[in-house]
Amino acid sequence: MGAYLLRRILLMIPTIFGIMAISFLVVQFAPGGPVEQVIARLQGQAGDGLGGGGADIGNSQLDVGGESSRYRGAQGLDPEFIASLEKQFGFDRPPLERFGKMLWDYLRFDFGDSYFRDISVLDLILEKMPVSISLGLWITLISYLISIPLGIRKAVQDGSQFDIWTSAVVIVGYAIPGFLFAILLMVLFAGGSFFDWFPLRGLTSENWSQLSWPMKILDYFWHLALPLTAMVLSAFATTTLLTKNSFLEEIRKQYVVTARAKGLSERQVLYGHVFRNAMLIVIAGFPGAFISAFFTGSLLIENIFSLDGLGLLGYRSVLDRDYPVVFANLYIFSLIGLFVGLLSDLTYTWIDPRIDFEKRDV
Repeated sequence: MGAYLLRRILLMIPTIFGIMAISFLVVQFAPGGPVEQVIARLQGQAGDGLGGGGADIGNSQLDVGGESSRYRGAQGLDPEFIASLEKQFGFDRPPLERFGKMLWDYLRFDFGDSYFRDISVLDLILEKMPVSISLGLWITLISYLISIPLGIRKAVQDGSQFDIWTSAVVIVGYAIPGFLFAILLMVLFAGGSFFDWFPLRGLTSENWSQLSWPMKILDYFWHLALPLTAMVLSAFATTTLLTKNSFLEEIRKQYVVTARAKGLSERQVLYGHVFRNAMLIVIAGFPGAFISAFFTGSLLIENIFSLDGLGLLGYRSVLDRDYPVVFANLYIFSLIGLFVGLLSDLTYTWIDPRIDFEKRDV
């Protein structure tokens, strides 16, 4: 097992390098970089009709010679001003040098500062993480608490009316996009056309610090009710069907027939013999399911319900071309994803020691 772990860890190095290299290359050709973002904001400020102040800003940076620029919208601006912007964002150096420096800094988890926020990238990520952790943790726990009992019952009653109509509900729920269901919940229960029962913004109320501990807990789940409901509808579908199929496969094996022949009750057969083998793939997938909900499942939900988490941060950073935040998110998420894949393999061996990854290729 030690050799397998070492191979997997060493394989992470070229993998993370390739992810960062491809992303960095794509960014070099993406229009609307941070320099252009500043230019657009500056010109918008100068053209707002704000009077003399705005005109002074524009005239002080106009280039009389009218030199052309490689930045969209920069024609007529002072080249020295453009050069200062390039130096500020590090674009005065060659791409390979910038990429090498970024990798060296990221190895030391030095992500620098945000281009457009007066805060370090690491502090910014840590500030937004509680929201995403709340969504990822609760959606994973709730979906497993629903999926596993439901999947077991569907396997035991395979082909029954219960199995048929629950499968229909699961498939329909999986087919409905989470963001569409979230909008429906907003209209129905968050001050839309019907009821105003739930809040639409944040994880806590403004007076949260003044509440007692029981009221703080209630307030917290009150704010999470609609986002979690929107996400759980499709989250439990895959795990439910996976649990059912896994149990069906085990129930049909010879050792189950032998256990029944020995006079064991159906409950003893199901939970004493079938459960451990059938749940192997389900439990081992828990780390991956949590990371999936944590990093990918909350983007649209955070936007719809104005939850200031990592999904919303990443979305806004891409729009603003805040590259330090974008690359730091990508680097951290990629590292966590790689380690979670390794953790899933270790979970397999912990649940079933018969599995030996040394005997297969990485």
